[in-house]
Amino acid sequence: MSSGDQAVPAPNLDAAEYEKFRLAAKRAEAATSFARVVLLCVLVVGAVTFMMPLYIMLVMSLKTPIEIANSSAWAWPQHLTFENFHTVLNNPNAPFFLFFRNSTIVATLSTAGVIVSSSLVAYPFARLRFRGRDRLFLLLMSTMMLPGLVTMIPTFILYKYLHWVDTFGPLVVPAWFGGGAFNIFLMRQFMMGIPRELDEAAYLDGASHRTIFWRILMPNSGAALATIGIFAFVYNWKDFISPLIYLTSPENQTLELGLRTYQALNQEKWELLMTGSVLVMIPLIIMFLLGQRYFVKGIVMSGIK
Repeated sequence: MSSGDQAVPAPNLDAAEYEKFRLAAKRAEAATSFARVVLLCVLVVGAVTFMMPLYIMLVMSLKTPIEIANSSAWAWPQHLTFENFHTVLNNPNAPFFLFFRNSTIVATLSTAGVIVSSSLVAYPFARLRFRGRDRLFLLLMSTMMLPGLVTMIPTFILYKYLHWVDTFGPLVVPAWFGGGAFNIFLMRQFMMGIPRELDEAAYLDGASHRTIFWRILMPNSGAALATIGIFAFVYNWKDFISPLIYLTSPENQTLELGLRTYQALNQEKWELLMTGSVLVMIPLIIMFLLGQRYFVKGIVMSGIK
C-alpha cells in the first residue's frame, strides 16, 4: 500500500447486527426483483392486448371465405392463402397502386413540410431572446386547445375560393406553415437541450443565424426530427377526414378513402377488407421499426413525460 493510500476502518459489527443487515439487503433485493417481474408482466399483458386487433386482421386476411365462416376469428388458418392479396391488388374498381401513390405523395410532402417549418419556428423560441417571446409561445401552445371542427368550415370556404378543392393543396400546403404547435414544442424542447456554447463558438467565427441553424442545430437534432417525421407521416398516411372533405375525384383518393370505397363494394367479404387493412398498415410498421430507436431517443431527450 502506498503512503498516499489511507486504510478505511472496517465497521465493528457483531454477528447479530451483521445478520440483520444481511437480511435487510436480501429483502431489498427480493423486492426489487419482484417489482421488475410485475412490471414485465404488465408490459407483456399490455403488448398482447394492443397486438390482438393486428393479429385478428392478419389471420383473417390469410383465410378463405369458407374458413372464416366455419372457424373462430382467433384461430390460425389451416390452409394459408395469399389469393386475397392478389384480388385486392388487382381490383379494377379500387386501384390499390393509384391510392398508394396518392397517399405516398401527400404523406411525404406533408412530412417534409412539417419537419422544415416546425424547425424554423422552433429555432427563435429556443435560441433567441426577444421581447414577448414567452407570451408568444404561450399563445402558440394555446392553439392546441382549439378543436379542428371549429375551423373546418371556414377552412373549406377558404380553399374553395382558392380553387384547391379536389387537389392535394389543402392536404400538403398547411404543413409548410408552422407544422403544428406540438411539433414546434417538441423541437423547441430538444433545441434547448443543445449547449449554447456551440452557438457562441459559431458567432466568434462569424457565423450567421442561418449558418447556425442549418450547420449546427439541424445536424444535432436528428432524433427530434425523426420523431416529428414519424408522427407526421403516420398522421397524414392514416388521415381520413381531410381527404374525405377535399378530394372528390376517384383518381385523387388516398388509401384511407380507397379502403372505405372497397368496404362499400365488398361489405360481406371480410377477408378482402382485412387484406386491404394489412396492406395499408405495412408501410407504417416498416417505418416505425426502422426509426424506433430515434423515436424513443427524441421523446426522452425532448423532456416529454
